[in-house]
Amino acid sequence: MPNTTPTLHCAIIDDNEINRLTLEHMVELTDGLELAASLPDARQALAWLRESPKVDLLLLDVEMPHLSGLDLVRLLPAPAPAVVLVTSHATYAVDAFELQVADYLVKPVDYPRFLKALERVRNRQPQPAAEPEPLASDGQNLFVRVNNKLLRVDFDEVLYIEALSTYSVIVTEKQKHIVYVTLKSMEERLPFAHFARVHRSYIVNTRRIESVEDNQLRLGSYEVPIGKSYQADFMKRLRSL
Repeated sequence: MPNTTPTLHCAIIDDNEINRLTLEHMVELTDGLELAASLPDARQALAWLRESPKVDLLLLDVEMPHLSGLDLVRLLPAPAPAVVLVTSHATYAVDAFELQVADYLVKPVDYPRFLKALERVRNRQPQPAAEPEPLASDGQNLFVRVNNKLLRVDFDEVLYIEALSTYSVIVTEKQKHIVYVTLKSMEERLPFAHFARVHRSYIVNTRRIESVEDNQLRLGSYEVPIGKSYQADFMKRLRSL
C-alpha cells in the first residue's frame, strides 16, 4: 500500500560540518522526511526562517557562536516549526523542557533514536481542522479559514499557493496566509480556471506569471519551479492562453 504519511520538511542547523553531514544522511534514509536546508549558523537560519514558511522541523545544535540554538528557539517566528535539539551535552535538558521542544538528542546520535525523535514530532503535529467548502462571494473572492476565522481573499491578488505539510500557504505580493487545508484539497476546491498545478508543492495563478525561464516561473518578486512531471501539460496550457 502507498505511504500516506505527510512529508515533513526539515532544516539542519549546526556549526559543525561533520554533524550536519551525519544528520543529512539520516534524513536521506528516512521516508517522509525531506531536507529543506542545512545551515552552519543560527543567525543565517533565523533570516532564512523569516523568509521561508517551508519547514516543519528544525534539527538544531545548541552551542553555536553569536546566537545559540536556545536563543534561536526563543526568536522563532510564528507559526514555529517543531524543534529537536541535537547537542553534545545533556546539561541543556531543563532549558529544552521549558522551551517545549519536541525532543532532545545527545551526540553521537544513533539512527533508531533519531527515528524515535521523529515519531515524537509527528505525534505532536496538530491535525488540520475540518475546512468548510470555500464560499465564492463573486467572481474572484473566496472565504478561507485562517487562524480560526473566515477570511475573504481576493484570488486575483494571489500569486501562488504552496504546500506546507498538511497545510497550504496562500501567497500574495503583500502577505502570506497559512490555511488549514491540504494543497490537494485546495486544488480540488478552487473554482478558478486560471489556477494551475505546476509542481507537487505549488499551484500558480497563470494571470500573474511574468516570465518562464529554465523551468522557473516568475510571479512578482517570487520564483516557483515547474516540476518535471508537470512541464509538458503546463507548457501546452500556457500556449493556449
